[in-house]
Parts: sequence; structure tokens; C-alpha cells
Amino acid sequence: MIVVDYVVFIAVGYLIGSVPFGLIATRLASGVDVRDFGSGKTGMTNVIRTSGKKVGGLVLLLDMSKAVIAIAVVIAFSNTPGLQSAAGLAALLGHNFPIFAGFRGGRGIATGWGGLFILSPWAGLIATGVGVPLVFASKYVSVGSLVGATSGCVALIVLAATGVVETDFMWYGIVGAPAVVIRHYDNILRLLRGEERKLGSKAEPVQTQARQPVDVTAPAEDAAT
Repeated sequence: MIVVDYVVFIAVGYLIGSVPFGLIATRLASGVDVRDFGSGKTGMTNVIRTSGKKVGGLVLLLDMSKAVIAIAVVIAFSNTPGLQSAAGLAALLGHNFPIFAGFRGGRGIATGWGGLFILSPWAGLIATGVGVPLVFASKYVSVGSLVGATSGCVALIVLAATGVVETDFMWYGIVGAPAVVIRHYDNILRLLRGEERKLGSKAEPVQTQARQPVDVTAPAEDAAT
């Protein structure tokens, strides 16, 4: 029965995570495909480029809610901590590779952040307290996102290992941190080469064979979420 539970809640979490809020919001607000600009991702930073801060802020909250809702669904039916971690990770996977948007989604920062807060508010606060100031100090959204997410996941692992939160919650951090880092591989390469764009720099449209992008630029960086 437990195997069936995992299959069901992982599927539900993935489908919740697959709702492409960034893509939907930019099409409604600006009539463009957010994936045609900047990093080509559907997260908050790219949404701000194409549709402004208000739409970007809304997308941030909606993307954070994906893991929160996925985990809340598990809590409504089961008190198994491992299921909660699995559903949250499935939402993260869905956000990054959404079936409803051709498997072209975001980088997982916002969704992972929301999951941290519901599994352990302390871990979520640590991720926020480390990541947000680092964004403004370094001027690189990717740096703040990577370090903040990793810090939050490490904190969750430590809290789980020491019995402060459920032991099985550590899997969210063990799997979630590498998943986020891997999705930032292009940012990491640009950082190593000294080519990563800072906050305030213009974003060039992404050239693809499938779409001819509209020339939209705004002050932001090829960032996460």
C-alpha cells in the first residue's frame, strides 16, 4: 500500500508543479512567451523582464505554492514524512520539467523555497536570510539563489539528523540541493568565465528555430527561480 501511496502522491506533486504559472502570466499580461527571453526559463526573474515586477511577484508566490500545495495534499491524507518529502520533490521536478509546457520550465528556486518553509520554517528562513542579502551584495541573482538554496537544504538535513524535524525530511534537502545546482549549470559556467550578467543588465532575446522572439528587455539577470 505504501508503494501505491508514493506513486500517487509523486504523480500529484509532479502535475501540480507542472502548471507553468510564469508562461501563463506573461502570455496574459504581455502576449509573449517568457521562454523567448533572457535565460529562457519560466521563473520570476525572467517574468520581471517581460511583464514587470507585479507579475513577477505574483509568479514567485504561485511557484512557491506548488510544493506547499503538494505537501499539504499529502498531509490531508497521510502523516508519513517520507511522502511529504517525495511530493515536494515531485513538485520541484514538475516545475523544472513541466509536462504542460513541453518540459521547459524553471530552475526550482521558488518551488524549492516554498517546500522548505512548509517542512521546516527555520530552514526556509535560513535560505532567505542567506540568499536574499547575497543577491544584493554580489549583484548576481544566481549566486544568491544557489547559496541560499544550498544553505536551506543543508539546514534541513541538519535539523532532520538531530531530530528537530522528521528524519525523512532530510531527503528533501539531499535531493533538492543537487537538483537546483544542476539546473544552474549554465549560470555556474558563466560565473567561472566572468560572463554572468549582473542585476540591472539587459537581457537579449533567446533565438530559437521554433519561435521568432519579440525584442523585449528589462533590468534583470539570467537568474534562477
